[in-house]
Amino acid sequence: MRYFAAALSLVFFATLTVNAQTSQPADDASAIRATVTNYIEAYYTGDAPRMAHTLHPHYLKLMLHGTIPVRQYSGADMVRSVQAGAPDMATASKTEQVSVLDINGTIASAKLITPGWVDYMTLSKVDGAWKILSVVQQIED
Repeated sequence: MRYFAAALSLVFFATLTVNAQTSQPADDASAIRATVTNYIEAYYTGDAPRMAHTLHPHYLKLMLHGTIPVRQYSGADMVRSVQAGAPDMATASKTEQVSVLDINGTIASAKLITPGWVDYMTLSKVDGAWKILSVVQQIED
């Protein structure tokens, strides 16, 4: 009987461990989607503090647009750009599709699709919060 109780306890704790491990990526995926959504909505609405909250201290954005030379933005550049005001876009164009591509510990990748561009993002978990570390943006003509 003692062996049965010990075996049952072991199975119970193993189940708890597996459930805890499998729920964490789902929680992380939701948090990553929220970070990317806050990023694009901050851009659409001109909300600089909200934008700053999504960015990693070492944020870097590279913008690719046809034959135009690659443009580069730091986190400070992004916040200043958003602070200057919301883009002049029709409300119907302010849509997005966010996909979490991969999560590995404290790093992740995501894809943001809008009507005018696609962003591939690298995120890093800092002090329990997901922050956007880098963006490569392909602007469509």
